Amino acid sequence: MAKAKTAKAPATDSLLVELLTEELPPKSLRVLGEAFANRILDFLVQIQLKTRDPRELRIFTTPRRLAVLIPDVLAKGQDRPMEITGPSVKVGLGADGKPTPALLGFAKKNGVGIEDLIQMDTPKGKVFACRTVVQGAQLEAILAPNVEDALKRLAIPKIMRWGSGNAEFVRPVHGLMMLHGSRVIPGEVLGMKSSNRTLGHRFLSTGPIALKNANDYERALREKGKVVASFAARRAEIIEALGRVAGKGIELVATDALFDEITALVESPTVYAGEFSLEFLAVPQECLVLSMQQHQKYVPLRDKATGKLLSRFLFVSNLAAKNPREIVHGNERVLNARLSDAKFFFDQDRKTRLEARVPRLANVVYHNKLGSQLERVERTQLLAGKIAREIGADPLLAERAAWLSKADLLTDMVGEFPELQGIMGSYYALHDGEPRAVADAIEAHYRPRFAGDALPEGPVSTAVALADKLDALAGLFGIGQVPSGEKDPFALRRAALGVIRILIEKSLSLDVIELFEAARSLSASQLSADVSMDLHAFFMDRLRPYLRERGYAPDEIDAVLALNPRHLNHVLPRLDAVKRFRALPEGMALSAANKRIRNILRQAGADLGASGYELRRDGNVGIGRNPALLREKAERNLDRELESAMGEVGPMLRESDYAAALRRLAALRPTVDDFFDKVMVMVDDADIRNNRLALLKDLGNLFLRIADVSRLQG
Repeated sequence: MAKAKTAKAPATDSLLVELLTEELPPKSLRVLGEAFANRILDFLVQIQLKTRDPRELRIFTTPRRLAVLIPDVLAKGQDRPMEITGPSVKVGLGADGKPTPALLGFAKKNGVGIEDLIQMDTPKGKVFACRTVVQGAQLEAILAPNVEDALKRLAIPKIMRWGSGNAEFVRPVHGLMMLHGSRVIPGEVLGMKSSNRTLGHRFLSTGPIALKNANDYERALREKGKVVASFAARRAEIIEALGRVAGKGIELVATDALFDEITALVESPTVYAGEFSLEFLAVPQECLVLSMQQHQKYVPLRDKATGKLLSRFLFVSNLAAKNPREIVHGNERVLNARLSDAKFFFDQDRKTRLEARVPRLANVVYHNKLGSQLERVERTQLLAGKIAREIGADPLLAERAAWLSKADLLTDMVGEFPELQGIMGSYYALHDGEPRAVADAIEAHYRPRFAGDALPEGPVSTAVALADKLDALAGLFGIGQVPSGEKDPFALRRAALGVIRILIEKSLSLDVIELFEAARSLSASQLSADVSMDLHAFFMDRLRPYLRERGYAPDEIDAVLALNPRHLNHVLPRLDAVKRFRALPEGMALSAANKRIRNILRQAGADLGASGYELRRDGNVGIGRNPALLREKAERNLDRELESAMGEVGPMLRESDYAAALRRLAALRPTVDDFFDKVMVMVDDADIRNNRLALLKDLGNLFLRIADVSRLQG
């Protein structure tokens, strides 16, 4: 018997797209490269020339090119049958059974005869339809316009035009490669026609590099063009070389962002080491590090054993010189000039005490509706003193630190490096002879500066940090500067999260509404009393993602935040208690019971506020329980068990032992189940009905002293 022939899989090959440009913006190079590559992949998947597998994507980004290599791309997509529906049978056929103009038009539009149409059953009845074949997409026909579309969709803040054409991009474009295997895909993008030729390193390579196949791209650029095309590979080589040149026991003082920026500046990296004068080590390390990293993209070095900065630094060159002495000397000369400026600023700033700068803050506008920085300092000083008294910190030290907290804004060093505000104030405060707690608070009152940043240490620093953020929140909310969408020009979301983290992670028993009220009362403008409630709602919104990041489930968070807690230090203990409660055999049954209680009370017209359930008075009907009206054994048992639980849970709540309290309430399950099985709540007798409602109200409110467990999902 002859074997059946197996259908051949369509032929695929690797697709290379490269855009050759002038030097691209280094800070956004990595993001641009990834976005460009993923847009090309999405396009190919959409037109069914590629199955999605992001792991196969090869992204190449250098200062002069954006490129992507995608394997297993079809030159032509498979044709696929399609059924196109048209008018209904009623509309398509006239009373005489002949085709109507609507049906004739449908057939003509789709290039078929009336006899080729079929009838199909649909949810809306029988319709006419035709079967056709949709031609698969052809890579050659549609690649170029979609590459150009991908480039236009990149998030580029500023675009350029060059030459006499109309092309626009972040930098002028000098070349385009679109290769499918060994075949050039014809087309034009941003005024450049596709070819199989690219350029290597600007100085180390000579002439164009012609590729025979798309898969040769990375190797050919490295061997012939002296270019490490892969951003990830180039970054890894740079970090390895920096560590090797630094030597054992030496730490690289660099962030991921600095490594990314250095990688985006070179195509053929070579690491060199330089030195600067020892006299500059007298300047605060933060100034030296910022000078080297921000202005020169150098990598400072620190002794791991002592934690002290060394007078050596590393830099990455785009050239491997035979005699690097001149390159090193030139970079040393530039850095010494930079550090001379920093030392001059540091020496000059210390000639004027911080306290002498404070009155001049009256000339620095904080906000035109909230006054000057001096007025802000005066408000923060009073608020810091109040908070300090409540958390057991020295109020005089807190007020002194708040008074000096913004003085370094008027120093030369902070004028040159705004990132050092607070840090320089701390150094200058110590130089002026201020107490260590005051100096620490000046630096720490900006913390946390970013997600994951350390919190202020010590009670004085904590008081000043809270006061600074609360003043900003109350004042700016009060004048209507509320964050909306992605817009948050005053970083109020970050300030709110900072307050939340300080209160929760330091377990400070402070009422946030009282804090908002204190900040509001000190504000420069007459702020509405609604500001405090608006801020509280804003805080609850900020709390949710913070708590999700800590591993709590959304319904657990809802159960606790439904109570609109004012003491945030109790939120985590309550959440932990709820998490344990739901894991108990009785947990979800009591959650369902609380849902039932809530529904019954709602139907009875109860006020279901966040602070608890409240039955409204109706004529002579009271809202308290009356033991004499307990008719059924099941309701008498629940009344007795509830009284017992109230007595036991009270001390647990006073000790904030919410887990123990919920465990005790879990023991109520059999009694609660028995009540709902045997007792009808909504009876005709008003006194008995209201007495049973009052019993359920007290039961529900006992749970609400911890969390609204009715919000837990199964």
